[in-house]
Amino acid sequence: MRNTAIVLAIATAFVAAPCFIQKAHAQDAMNTTGADSGFFVNGSVGHSYFGSGQNKGSDTGYQINGGYRWALAPGFALGPEIGYNDLGNIRVKNVFNSQPVVSDNKASLHGWNVGANAKYNFTPNWYVAARTGLYAWDGDGMSRGLTPISTGRSGDGYYGGLGVGYDFSRRFGVGIGYDYYRAKKHDVNLSTGLLSAQAEVRF
Repeated sequence: MRNTAIVLAIATAFVAAPCFIQKAHAQDAMNTTGADSGFFVNGSVGHSYFGSGQNKGSDTGYQINGGYRWALAPGFALGPEIGYNDLGNIRVKNVFNSQPVVSDNKASLHGWNVGANAKYNFTPNWYVAARTGLYAWDGDGMSRGLTPISTGRSGDGYYGGLGVGYDFSRRFGVGIGYDYYRAKKHDVNLSTGLLSAQAEVRF
């Protein structure tokens, strides 16, 4: 079921592509820095926050996404994205000591996302961005109840995020953002927020 949902979401996004292409090409000539139609790849690294019961805590997380945006209005572009993230059990500080970088005894969450990505340049260089979609996740954590146990879960959830940043050129920009990933199934809640520094390359 989860794979079918992702495949359908990707197919819908790209089947709709021809409807935007003609308008997007005409809009490109009017757009400000970083708002052209084209492919993009972005990455984020930051602090992840597990906020529920036995799994409450924080860690280091990262995500990487790629996709295509069409210029639909002056300074505004919208399109599909697909990506991967790991939001749990990474302890960067342990690179410098004898402790494990990947902690097996902590809550962890990772998965694939597919959805929509929007970007608006409100000046030639400054922008705001938003993203949302489906999240197919796997994770480990403590169950709720009188006798919590460590267990693994997988499921389908959703995600959403907002960011603000600065475009140094039409091809490169940096920013900060917050993303929320909903990952809850039965008695295990691994829903996580990620506050991160971001960078994006456009083609």
